[in-house]
Amino acid sequence: MNKKLYSLMLTLLSLTGLISSCADKEDIVFDHERQQFETRADRILLEFIAPFGTTADEQIYIIGPFNGDSTAIGQQQYLLAKAPQSDIKWAVYLDPTRFVGGKSLADGFRFYSAKQGMEFTIKGEAAIHNDNPGVGTFTNVWGQRWESYYWAGGEAPEPEHDGFAVYVDDQTGWDVLTLYMWGDINNLNGDWPGMSVTGTWSKDGVTWKYFDMGAANTGLNENLIFNNGGSGVQLADFNFTIDRDIYLRITADGVEEVGAEPKVSHDGFAVFVIDDTGWDALTLYMWGDINNLNGDWPGMSVTGEQTVNGQTYKYFDLGEANSGLNENLIFNNGGNGVQLADFNFTIDRDVYLHVTDSGVEEIEP
Repeated sequence: MNKKLYSLMLTLLSLTGLISSCADKEDIVFDHERQQFETRADRILLEFIAPFGTTADEQIYIIGPFNGDSTAIGQQQYLLAKAPQSDIKWAVYLDPTRFVGGKSLADGFRFYSAKQGMEFTIKGEAAIHNDNPGVGTFTNVWGQRWESYYWAGGEAPEPEHDGFAVYVDDQTGWDVLTLYMWGDINNLNGDWPGMSVTGTWSKDGVTWKYFDMGAANTGLNENLIFNNGGSGVQLADFNFTIDRDIYLRITADGVEEVGAEPKVSHDGFAVFVIDDTGWDALTLYMWGDINNLNGDWPGMSVTGEQTVNGQTYKYFDLGEANSGLNENLIFNNGGNGVQLADFNFTIDRDVYLHVTDSGVEEIEP
């Protein structure tokens, strides 16, 4: 046989053997694909390979029609556990006997991070998985991106609402949170136990559940009764006129408004000031219909401080008896040589001003 032909045949035979041996071997399995939790005979085990950027302190939930979608957020049974031997693997055990409405995982599910929002695809669309494994099995589920990847400035934008919203920091520990309302209209937005959570919004480290009130219901006075889905526990009525968004913290003991601005009683109208002068002292002298109103030079001292719409102001109470007077306001540094140009004002309303070392500007509160 020709030596060259013989060599070629040997080469082909060796390649055939190499291909055959590769085919006989198992597919390569990466560490993050290996099972990290033990399989349980009575549960479905899902192990979630989390998107890039997931941190060890995340709170990740699985949600879908099978567990009430966003109402499952905050429920311990749907909170994933981080694998001790992996930084990107998280897991949850599911009991199909607790699925609601005859739904299964085949109806779609996704994951939600309290810090980074809903699970999304690399195309910027809401992610949906349709794996439907049985009990006693283990399944890997791959995540692509968190919603936070698409947030401008890195923080979740506030959702669009139907009318005003009731935001709730839910510390009750209940499996389900519903809201019943009675008042100007009984059974507003639903018969007992009331409406389910409309959605969630994460801001400043708090995951707020919110209930949209409906634009048509603006102005109604209602009594809010938070309850555990009609399963025997409810909180005392909380009265609310639907004319603004409201933020509440609820526990198993009751309801409190958070971020609520304390009511301040004023003597007549007030001048509210954002003080960016950098001065050690701020005083207000007035002249006009009455010279030296509320004090000789350098004028009156700051009456107090008050927070309005999240902004802290210094304020000067002008006095009920002085309503209607036209005065020129001169802000100065306590009579120590620096003063701003006159700001003319008729005392017939509260006024909000931004004061710097270069001037005075009226602003909207």
